[in-house]
Amino acid sequence: MNKELKLLALDLDGTLLTEDKRITEATKRSIFQAVEKGIIVLFATGRGLQTSSAYMEELGLTGPMVFVNGAEIWKNPKEVWKRSFIDNKDLRKLYQLATENGARFWGYNADDLIHSTHWTPDLLKKDWLKFGISSENPIVLQKMWEIITEWGTLEVTQTERTNMEITVKGVTKESGIREVCRLLSIEMEEVMAIGDSLNDYYLISSAGLGVAMGNAIDEIKRVAAVTTDSNEHDGVAKAINRYLLHC
Repeated sequence: MNKELKLLALDLDGTLLTEDKRITEATKRSIFQAVEKGIIVLFATGRGLQTSSAYMEELGLTGPMVFVNGAEIWKNPKEVWKRSFIDNKDLRKLYQLATENGARFWGYNADDLIHSTHWTPDLLKKDWLKFGISSENPIVLQKMWEIITEWGTLEVTQTERTNMEITVKGVTKESGIREVCRLLSIEMEEVMAIGDSLNDYYLISSAGLGVAMGNAIDEIKRVAAVTTDSNEHDGVAKAINRYLLHC
């Protein structure tokens, strides 16, 4: 890392948020100080705007955001910059695969987060940004993962060992942050990214400074440049203080 860091990309669950889905006061202070210093702070999350907006407001963030693992990029809280929708044929195949294997599923379209318990046939006609599948049976999950990968049109990752999160091939948090960098004329070498799960892998490995949370999975710790404390012990605040605020 030779360039000055200008952008901070934060994962939410397991990273910015504690296990009870809060942002600690220490983390808020550090983020406010980073923003005051001129650092652009944004979310790079598997969540959509629907379940992230309250945290944006809490932190007073008004710039770009990367949602649903890169499938939706916002220029600001009121303006969508880019959306990448799953092809309808692939969506129908994902739905069939999940139901045939008795798996739970969910997804984000441009308007809503929908779970399988509220699924209706009409929803197959909508445009979907991300489709998620979960199963407690690792063999079933692995089998579905392999089938989806063989199609060659979809990107498969996960946030937990029991799930899969699926977007268009090539659409990841990394691709989303690269799009934001182009928008803001910033280089990836000027990005600090913090995360904990497999869906952070490409972003953590390509950022100027990739930071793994103390509670991150081993794959993320191996690819990250440094590791901070856990989400329960102000890991984000400690990373900001050390690498952005130098205090």
